[in-house]
Amino acid sequence: MQHLPTVDYKASDAAAQFVESLRNTGFGVLKNHPIPQSLVESIYKNWQEFFNSEQKHEFLFSKETQDGYFPPSVSEVAKGFTVKDIKEYYHVYPKGRVPAQLEEEIREYYRLANEFAATLLSWVQAEAPEEVRAKFSIDLKDMIANSEQTLLRILHYPPMTGDEEPGAIRAAAHGDINLLTVLPAANEPGLQVQKTDGGWLDVPCDFGNLIINIGDMLQEASGGYFPSTIHRVINPTGKASTKSRISLPLFLHPRPDVVLSERYTADSYLQERLRELGVK
Repeated sequence: MQHLPTVDYKASDAAAQFVESLRNTGFGVLKNHPIPQSLVESIYKNWQEFFNSEQKHEFLFSKETQDGYFPPSVSEVAKGFTVKDIKEYYHVYPKGRVPAQLEEEIREYYRLANEFAATLLSWVQAEAPEEVRAKFSIDLKDMIANSEQTLLRILHYPPMTGDEEPGAIRAAAHGDINLLTVLPAANEPGLQVQKTDGGWLDVPCDFGNLIINIGDMLQEASGGYFPSTIHRVINPTGKASTKSRISLPLFLHPRPDVVLSERYTADSYLQERLRELGVK
């Protein structure tokens, strides 16, 4: 099966390779990046304990602020689907609630991932053709500066029980709303990206890789030059089906007042999409 290329962050032409992969597939995979693997592993372990505990129910999500714990009963239904995804998750925002024993570590990860994301957005801008760069109302990295909308989601996909609703998978095919999504390779495989012919590519899940994909807002801001790509998380089979899967996507959102295009600000775009998803 065809795979996405993995780009060495330390290579002299890393920016060009990375942006070419984004442009061709909607995804980029980086190795030798600056986010410490030890921090990611520790977060996986500590949040697995949290999801296994009853404490999670003390942090039930707030409809107003959208932070906190989202149980499987309120899990998302992807656009165009009717069956809920098989997952539970926790939303971390800059001013949101976090369990005390988990706060220091997750805030540090949020800070590091945001800083690195600004570098990646600079790469995207620098490698884009002049006519595409001209469409950006401000520099891409400045769109996310001090944004309180950028969301870190800690996802837990539980082991398969055999009693799943027919047609339900861990994450049905969907696109992301934001500019870019930054994701450390999860501790189990399953992430796939849709090709232009409708087939699916496995995203390399080598522990230590960083996976980045384009969201709808970057597609909007670039006039379609950078395509937002449909992706999914399929159910594991065999031995892997007995394991949990933790995932740490960081969804980069501009500040609400940032102009994406003649049609949308970041806020008007987000509100429209949230209404479509039925969470507003």
